Amino acid sequence: MEDFDMPTEEQLKKQVQNGKMIESTDEMTDGYKKALKQILTVSADTELMSAPAYYEQSLNAPSADARASCISVLQDELGHGHIAYRLLENLGEDRHDLIYEREPHEFRNTYGFDQHIDNFAELVCAHGMFDRAGIVLLGDIHENTSYAPWKRALTKVNKEEQFHLRHGETWMRRLANKNDKTKAKVQEAIDWMFPMALEWFGLPDDKKKHDDQLEYRIKGKSNDELREDWLGRAMPLMNELDLDVPAHYDEEADEYVLEYDMPVAFDEANKQWRFDEPISWSDVIDRWRSRGPANEQYVNMIQSGRVSVEV
Repeated sequence: MEDFDMPTEEQLKKQVQNGKMIESTDEMTDGYKKALKQILTVSADTELMSAPAYYEQSLNAPSADARASCISVLQDELGHGHIAYRLLENLGEDRHDLIYEREPHEFRNTYGFDQHIDNFAELVCAHGMFDRAGIVLLGDIHENTSYAPWKRALTKVNKEEQFHLRHGETWMRRLANKNDKTKAKVQEAIDWMFPMALEWFGLPDDKKKHDDQLEYRIKGKSNDELREDWLGRAMPLMNELDLDVPAHYDEEADEYVLEYDMPVAFDEANKQWRFDEPISWSDVIDRWRSRGPANEQYVNMIQSGRVSVEV
């Protein structure tokens, strides 16, 4: 049997760009494995932390059918987290340690799931905004990734995420069209969730010195391309429901454009964006690393295995 010669980092990058699929760690360079672990950890933590973020208001759904759908979403999100942690185990990580032995600030979920979801309107808007971001990210990975086990796993995940999005859109329409009071609740949720979903995709392309995840074809689109993809999918619903958002369609450019320069300051206590207060992307990274106001509560809910339910 011939010895298997591991390619160099540059050789592997070229191979995967030419269509090579990776099945196991035996085929990975250290650089590939590191880049894959980074994105898988963010994905796993984000799926896991969405469950406690969604939990309380799922119980406050206005009908039995709506509650059943919300609980189904929770089950799906926990299942999606399990898939990603299982893939991390194949890369040498310990699933128990990742979930139960890290401190809250060590989790790498996206910042949106460090915020309190305060009412049912915010819950369904989170499905419409944040789950849409998840679909954009994971849909790109499903289509383009060179890591075959993740590609196969995402077939199931993407179908279930589409259900989450449909559930969110359906209830956003119902609330926005019911009366002025419920529409105002949707608008209040969108006011803070829309810019947060745009931040979801990370640093702009011109701020990234290198992108191993693209070079190893772990994903196919850059951060700015993913952000534009999300914007193009979200804006038709915003326009349909006559919701006020800081973006519009530019006919000359033939694309949706923002009406503010990212990034801007965010008031966590009041969940308000300060569009007249520009900040640096270093400031944004510091905010992400510091975690959000619900971080400890949500991690403790997962790690304790207990929740309090008022009957």
